[in-house]
Formats: sequence, C-alpha cells, structure tokens
Amino acid sequence: MKPAHTSIMLDTRRALKDGSYPVKLRITYERQRKYYPTPYSLTEEDFAKVCSEKPKAKYKELQISFQAIEQKAVTIIGKLDVFTFESFEKKYLNASSKEDVLAAFKTQIERLQKEGRAGTASSYECAEKSIKTFANKKSLPFSAITPDFLKEYEHWMLTNGKSLTTVGIYLRPLRALYNDAIASGDALQEQYPFGRRKYIIPAGRNVKKALELSDIEKIFLYEPKHDGEARARDLWIFSYLCNGINVKDIARLKFKNLESERITFIRAKTERTSRQNLKAITVVRTSEIDKIIERWGNSMTKSDDFVFPFLEEGFTPEKELARVRNITKDINKYIKRIATAVGIEKNISTYSARHSFSTVLKRAGAPMELISESLGHSDLKTTENYLDSFEDKVKQKYSSALTDFKKH
Repeated sequence: MKPAHTSIMLDTRRALKDGSYPVKLRITYERQRKYYPTPYSLTEEDFAKVCSEKPKAKYKELQISFQAIEQKAVTIIGKLDVFTFESFEKKYLNASSKEDVLAAFKTQIERLQKEGRAGTASSYECAEKSIKTFANKKSLPFSAITPDFLKEYEHWMLTNGKSLTTVGIYLRPLRALYNDAIASGDALQEQYPFGRRKYIIPAGRNVKKALELSDIEKIFLYEPKHDGEARARDLWIFSYLCNGINVKDIARLKFKNLESERITFIRAKTERTSRQNLKAITVVRTSEIDKIIERWGNSMTKSDDFVFPFLEEGFTPEKELARVRNITKDINKYIKRIATAVGIEKNISTYSARHSFSTVLKRAGAPMELISESLGHSDLKTTENYLDSFEDKVKQKYSSALTDFKKH
C-alpha cells in the first residue's frame, strides 16, 4: 500500500477578489485527493517565486512557512497506524487550531478573564483586534509571523496615526504568545521572528514625566476652583506622597493597610506575577496624607472597609477596571487644567506623580536601593530605566566644579 503524498499547491480554479489564489495543502492517497486551506493566497507569479530554487526576502520566508505546513502534515501521517482522511483531519485540524495566533489570543484572553485580570485581558484584546485587522484573515498561523510581517504591521500602524509606543504595546503580547507556543511545541524556534537581525519591538520613547520640585510646589499651593479640581489635585498629591501609588492601588486601599505611622500595601500589578516573596510597599504616613483621607475618604466602620469611596465589595474585575479608568480620566482632566493654570508646561498625568516621587528622591541623593524598594521594583535595572535625568541646574552646579580652582 502506497503512503499518502503531501504537497503545497496554488488552487487556480477560482480567483479571490484581489486576483490572488488560495494556497492549499494537498493530500493524495490511493488516487484520491483532498485539499486543506492555509492562511495564504498569492498570485501565480508570486507563487512561482516562492517555489523557485533560491527565493529571496519575503518569498524565502513564505517558502519556509509552506515547508512547515507540509512537514506538520508529514509528521501526523507518519504517526498514524493506518492512514484515513478522517483520522488525518482529526489530528491535523486540531493541531492547526493550536498553531493559530488568533486562537491563541482568544484562549489567553479567556484565561485572563477567569483569573480576574481584566486590565491585562483588555490589553490582549486590543492587540488581537489590531493584528487581526491588519492581517485581514480568519486564521493566522505562527509561521506567518515573520520579520517582514512585523515590519509591514509597524508601517501600517504608523500610517494610520499610531505611535511606535502603541506598536510596542500591541506586539509584546504577541511575542509572549509566540514564546508560549514554542514552549508547548506548537511553533518552531527556528521561525521565531523577534530579536537581533530579525525584528526588534520598538521601545517607548523615554519622555520625561517627572516634574521639578518647584512645579510640584505649585500644585501643592494651588487653590482649586471647585470640588472636581480639589479632589483631582489631592489624589495626585496622595499618589506622589505615597511612593507614586497608582490609581488602582489607591482605590483598593483598605483601613487595615493604615497603621499609626505608615501605610503598607502590595501592588495589584505584582500580586499575581510574583507568587513568592511578595514585598509590601511601606509609605511614611504624614499629616498631608491624613488630611486628604479625611477630606475624601470613607468613615471607617471596620478594618476591611475601603479607604476611598471608589470600589465596593463584590465588584467584578471588569467593573473595577471601568471604575478605576473613570477615576484616572477624571484626575488627568483636572490636573492638566491645574498645570496650565500654574504655568507647568510638561504633559502631566497620574503617571507623573510616580515618576516625580522617584526622581525627586534620586535628586535628593536617596540610595537607588531605597527608591527601588519604595516603588516595589524587583530589580535595580528596572528602577534605573524608570528614573529621569537630573535637572539642568544640578548638572550646571557639578559642571562648574570642574574649574572651581579657588577651593584648592
């Protein structure tokens, strides 16, 4: 009995709307042929270039992808005791679903939602929607994610008014899924498209988010025009004084986190990722912090009550995410108005409070280890990348010392 034969072919029986033809996997067994779809479609001219002896650039990458599809079929056929199209399809189509990027996104999003990680799930949903729109396909195998695919995606994003920072935000989940697929054997290491001499995900521009101490003083001294401004200013200051605590962690604070001289909490961001040795962040409790809690906080009836009236027990992760986003949006709207009113030219937001806290400590001469611990970072490298540079006047002070010969 002859074995089943595999081949990749161009199905020219019916052209697609763009004039190309679908690329298919053909299985031949005992004079019977069956065709299985792939995510690819090409013109006859392009398909010929892929099949040439020495294809170049994207045609070489397509050839590798086609070979991977065919090799997968060959491997499955080789493991069957007796070949039938039914037994082949059962294993081939099941394997194909695991090797599909969009299916991997869906599985990961569902897992994150079940774990209550609504924010991360939302990030994956945005990435999946963007990549799916660009690819314009119902399925997308990992083998189709080539360096050229990623470069074209980046160009498409920039052409549509998105920033390199956004490109990076959307491609990091894709890279994580690709790494998972390699680990589970659903993608090939040799086809990995990220890294040196392949495609490097763009890093966000290091825009200085920290304010100078003189600008922070202006915010402290500002007289709000109404409660909206007053609450936004106070919550920004609360974040700044509490080690740059973010809005989600402010909303999650409970009275049991408050002690007589300090506030301790664990960042929601690290609660799930750092399963061992979770480090509580310790904040020195000051009179300014207490005044803000008194003005905008709840009255404590039990230690498990929330400090601020933003969340309620029983909120779903999705409702919590929506509430935190609304609070953040509200703070940012008013703090930007305040910044304009007092003459601060930098683009200020809730994130500026965190950067300002760490950078002011750095400029005051605080040890890097203290800053890292205060921010809840797991290593010093993260802290170093996080900090702004010194103010120009500080640089000028030390620069003048280079020629200050009078002291010697």
